[in-house]
Amino acid sequence: MSAVSDSNAATLTDGHGRRINYLRLSVTDRCDLRCRYCMAEHMSFLPRSAVLSIEEMAELAERFVARGIRRIRLTGGEPLVRRGIDTLATRLGAMIGHGLDELTLTTNGMRLAEYAPMLAAAGVRRINVSLDTLDPDTFRHITRVGDVAVALDGIAAARSAGLDVKINMVALAGLNEDQLLPMLDHCAATGCDLTLIETMPLGEIAEDRSDHYIPLHQFVARLRAERAIYPVDKRTGGPARYFAVEGSPVTLGLITPLSDNFCATCNRIRLTVEGRIYMCLGQDDHIDLRAALRDGGIGAVDGLIDRALAGKPRAHDFHIERESKPAVARHMSATGG
Repeated sequence: MSAVSDSNAATLTDGHGRRINYLRLSVTDRCDLRCRYCMAEHMSFLPRSAVLSIEEMAELAERFVARGIRRIRLTGGEPLVRRGIDTLATRLGAMIGHGLDELTLTTNGMRLAEYAPMLAAAGVRRINVSLDTLDPDTFRHITRVGDVAVALDGIAAARSAGLDVKINMVALAGLNEDQLLPMLDHCAATGCDLTLIETMPLGEIAEDRSDHYIPLHQFVARLRAERAIYPVDKRTGGPARYFAVEGSPVTLGLITPLSDNFCATCNRIRLTVEGRIYMCLGQDDHIDLRAALRDGGIGAVDGLIDRALAGKPRAHDFHIERESKPAVARHMSATGG
C-alpha cells in the first residue's frame, strides 16, 4: 500500500490556487440502465483493451493519495457492474486512515442489495443512490429498463448494512417536478438525505435537454411554499450546498452547475476508466495516464498529474438552449459523475 499517513505531506494545487483533494474514479463506462438525460438508448462501450485493469486503477488511486487526494468516489457508468469492484473497494478502503479520509460510491441501486455488505466491509460508510422518482411508471420511462422496486430494495439493504444513504434526484421538468415532496417524505421515513441536481449537457441523447431542464430554484418552489428551508454549515467534499427543511430530519442538498455554478471552489479531478484525467466535467481537455503507466510504471505519471493540474480550467462551459449541442460530446457515463 503506497499512501501517506501525514495529511501535510503532500498537496495538489491547480493553476488557479484551488486545492485538489477529491478524486472521482470511474471504474466502467457501462451501465445496466439507460437514463434518458444521461445516455443514448443504444450505446457503444469501450473494448476491454482500452480500459484500466483493477490493478492499474488501484495503483493510480494509491499514487493520487500519496500526492494529496483525501477523498475518492467510485463512479461509472454503474460501478457495481464492474467485475472486480470488490477487490478494488477493499484495496482502496485499506488506505482510509493512511492518507485517505473517505471512500464513497455512487450507484443506481440495481445491484446494491447484493453488494452493500461488501461495501461496508471495505470501509465505505456512505453512498449516493441515483433515484429520480418513486413512481414505477415514471422510473421505467426515465431509465428505459429499470424497476424502482429493485432500487428501493437496494437502499434498504444499504441502510441495513450500516451505510448512510443520500438520494440524488435530477430535476426534470415535466417528468418529476411534482415528486419532490413525496421523495422528501420518503427520505425522512427511510433515514436518507436528499440532493437535487440540475441536468447537465453531456453527450448526444435522443431528446432535447432544454425540454426537461429546470433550474433548482424553480424546482424547489413548491417545497418553499409549504416549508421553510435554512442553509446549514455542512460539507461533504462535493459541490452541494446544504439546507435544513422545516419539520423534516432530511438534509437537502442543491447542486446547480447551470443556474449558480460552483467552479470557484472546485476541488475535484476525474480519472476515467480509460486512464484519462479530466480536469473539468464540462471541458474536453484531458491527460492520458494509461500509456505512461503501462510503458513506464507508476513513477511515470507524476509529471502528467502536474501538467493536468496546471491546465485545469477556471470554469466549465455548460449551457442549455433549445437545439443546442451538448457542452462536450462524451456522455456522463464515459467520465464519471
